[in-house]
Amino acid sequence: MKFDRRLFFNFDWILLVLILVISIVGILNIYSAGNSLENLRQETLYIKQLQWIVLGLMIIGVIICIDYRFICRFAYVFYAISILLLLLVALYGYATHGSQRWIVLGGFFFQPSELVKLTIIIALAKYFDDHMTERSYSLKELLIPFFIVLIPFLFILKQPDLGTALMLMFIAASVCLFIGIKGRSLLLAVSGGLVLVPFSWFILKDYQKERIMTFFNPENDPLGAGYHILQSIIAVGSGGIFGKGYMKGTQTQLKFLPVQQTDFVFSVFAEEWGFLGGIILMIMFLVLILWCLKIAMNSRDLLGLLLSFGITALLFWEVFINIGMVLGMLPVVGIPLPFLSYGGSSMVVLMTAMGLLLNVSMRRFILHP
Repeated sequence: MKFDRRLFFNFDWILLVLILVISIVGILNIYSAGNSLENLRQETLYIKQLQWIVLGLMIIGVIICIDYRFICRFAYVFYAISILLLLLVALYGYATHGSQRWIVLGGFFFQPSELVKLTIIIALAKYFDDHMTERSYSLKELLIPFFIVLIPFLFILKQPDLGTALMLMFIAASVCLFIGIKGRSLLLAVSGGLVLVPFSWFILKDYQKERIMTFFNPENDPLGAGYHILQSIIAVGSGGIFGKGYMKGTQTQLKFLPVQQTDFVFSVFAEEWGFLGGIILMIMFLVLILWCLKIAMNSRDLLGLLLSFGITALLFWEVFINIGMVLGMLPVVGIPLPFLSYGGSSMVVLMTAMGLLLNVSMRRFILHP
């Protein structure tokens, strides 16, 4: 296959630079967080994170060479593989801290629920592209997309991982609202969801109920259920306007802040760089999200549009929920902060998603056959 030189000239360097800058900030942040941990393996987390970034960049290099339309032909295959991996997690998965979310592949702990976030987007983009209509969709017409999301939702809820399960729903709802739902159907769906909310309380695990109750009153159990969020709020607040300085955050370095390299990386950053640094980081995320949205709006076909919008929705919800979580504005649900939280599964999947965005962006000037 002949390489089209226009692909190189249309490469989206701005998107790549944004990804790399935020990822570098993440490595520095993880280094600071890991410095406070006694275990040598934990202290070298930043090295592992760097390795995941390099692997992600290699995956990007492969993905941009293959037309996204060809990749999406296998959307349902990717979806089926991700469901199979979730089944393997349920049967043979590695369990820790009361959750069974990982499978071990060659010594690497892989979390299939992270992959599902992306395969759901690809599957929905493929479905709506194949069933394109000029009018809004009814609930009956959304039954198949509903079941596409419901199957992995139930698997992930069983692990249990309420945060990731809800993330699938947020992504799917965003895509469906974007593609268009009839007003009456939307009203029925929202009403049905509100009716089910009280009943969902009875299917939650005890620790999930505890997290929700702690969200409303974290001071009720400051040394137990409320410890995480209270320490996070203290860390963010103690940073003041300009922060305490790199690797000088007391909440972080004295190990008061829990899971500081994953769920609460923003708390580490805010304590060291203050309100000003936190605002700058959020502006960087805003620019990244708006740039991704720009790629979606400039797509030349519906498939590229939905693929890009779905990935943008993934980024938005993860940033919104994670920062809202560490600031005490949302319940603690274990959603990572894109490109900053430590985690190989999350980083590699996000880099793969960015590769698809670059793929769509590069081919926006090329007429489709």
